[in-house]
Order: sequence, then C-alpha cells, then structure tokens
Amino acid sequence: MTTAPSDMPPVQFADLGEVTLAYHEVCRGQGTPIIFCHGWPELAYSWRHQLAACEAAGIWAIAPDQRGYGRSSRPEAVPDYDMEHLTGDLVALMDHLKIEKAIFCGHDWGGFVVWQMPLRHPTRTAGVIGLNTPYNPRGPMDPIAMFRMAMGERMYIVWFQTPGEADAYFAANTEKALRFLMRRPSEALAPPPVEGESRFDFRTYIDGWDGKTGSELVMTEAELAVFVETFKETGFTGGINWYRNFTRNWERSADLPTRIDNLPCLMITAERDPILTPAMAANMGDHISDLETHMVMGSGHWTQQERPKEVNDLITDWMRRRFPR
Repeated sequence: MTTAPSDMPPVQFADLGEVTLAYHEVCRGQGTPIIFCHGWPELAYSWRHQLAACEAAGIWAIAPDQRGYGRSSRPEAVPDYDMEHLTGDLVALMDHLKIEKAIFCGHDWGGFVVWQMPLRHPTRTAGVIGLNTPYNPRGPMDPIAMFRMAMGERMYIVWFQTPGEADAYFAANTEKALRFLMRRPSEALAPPPVEGESRFDFRTYIDGWDGKTGSELVMTEAELAVFVETFKETGFTGGINWYRNFTRNWERSADLPTRIDNLPCLMITAERDPILTPAMAANMGDHISDLETHMVMGSGHWTQQERPKEVNDLITDWMRRRFPR
C-alpha cells in the first residue's frame, strides 16, 4: 500500500532514527492530542472511524502504524519489539511532532502499550484511554508460563513463541485468518474448550472453520480488503514479535510503579469480548486514582470498528469534560 485508503487522512512519515513510522493526523495543533495505538492483527486503519469523529469534533488525533506493521519499519531482531521500544516510539513520534504531552488510547496490544506510558514516561502522558484492554499491575510470574499452565501449549500466545511457525501459518492463510478473526461475537471465535484441549487455539479454530458459520464481519468487504492486502504484503512477523517479548517485558518491569495516580483515565469495556473480558477490568479502581469506566453493550473484541458511534461518543464526551479547550 503506497497511499492511504480514501476513508483515512493522508499518510505521513516520521523518521525517528531507528525506525520510520507511518501515521495519519487530523486537526493538528487543536488542544491536547490523542495518539491511537492499534493491536494485532491491525493497523492505523483500525481507527478510521475515530479519526473521522475527532476531526468532526475538532480534536487533534494521530494514528500510527506501529513498528512491525503496515508502512512502518519492521526491524528483524525480536528484542526490538519490547515495551521499551514500543513506548519509546510514541515519545519519539511526539518529539517529531513537537508535542509535549498526549493522551494515549489503545486497543488490544495497543492497550498494553498505552497503560505503560504513565509508568515509563509520566511527564509525556496527559491521560490514558483503554479500549477493551485493562490495566493490571505486574503479575507474580512470567506471563508465558502462566498462559501455558492455564490454557495449554496451543493457546495462541504460547504458540506464537515458536520462531517462524505462526508467521508462516498466517502468511499462508491470510484472508481466511483475518476473516475468521474480524467477526462479530460468535462462539466460533472462542468456542468452549473441550476437556484436555487448549483454550484460544486459533490455529485449530481457523483450520476447522467452514468460512460461513458466524461470518458477519465487523467491517465491510472493502475495509477487510485493506487489512488482507496489507498483511499479504508485510507478513505477520513484526506484530507477532510483540508477543515474543512478554517474558522480556515482565522481567524488565520489576522496578516500575504499579499505581497510576493523578492522571485522567477512561476504561471502555466490551460486553461480549471473549479475550479481554469486562471482568478483567473490575479491579482497576484499586490501582488508578482517577478512573471512569463504561461498557459497550453487545460488542465483541473489535469494539472501535464494531461499535464506532458508541466508542466515539464516549471518547469525545470524556475529552470535552476532562480536556476542555
């Protein structure tokens, strides 16, 4: 993809030295900006509805393809995708755009990144919006060991740890995999586990899917084509390498703060998200002093694309109240 889809602002590029990030921007210079951070397997394009809403509301907003994705750089080394690099990219992008402080809004993996911003870069963080992804303090054990113990070897995050295997599978099954994942809530996305089988065994789910059952997409066919064409061009390794740093991130975060105080935070959960369930956000108030929470009813995992109006209304209303211009 050399040009932005017609429903996105023009693509721009920020040379940050180690990497170049592609990004889209609206309403430059109007108040405190929001930086939208996507998850896996997504792109800046996942925020097309939010960029349009921010533009209509006069809110400065930026959505990058993060490292490993889309038009942005894809370093080869796995440690180049650890949390220090991912949060560092956002600070470097802010420096490039001469932004002192920003509000960070993240979904899925992007949510893990944005909740780290006030812990790692507190002087650059004006607020945080978590979409589906909750904030939880550092756990007592290596997350990969925990996932393996709780959900088995074939749980997708554990499977992703094997070099090259998931990368090759998704490259060979790009359209079917994205079509399977990018659907409205369905038992087929995360069927109840059979005794003795792994939970969230995406490879088995995708292989066994007939392509029709529970096939209602959270987007149009033309929008899905943007994701399919991009990932066919770039492959999946960059994004999967984020998962390969779970253990490294856990090991290197032992000395970080565990509380987020005196910072406006908004948490938006999705009623029917089978992966990042609302229950996972239930105790966030124990660790964040200024937290507002809302639930989007009926939504599955891809909330900003599945229920854009509800998400846009929650974000723009919170911005008007907490960051008035």
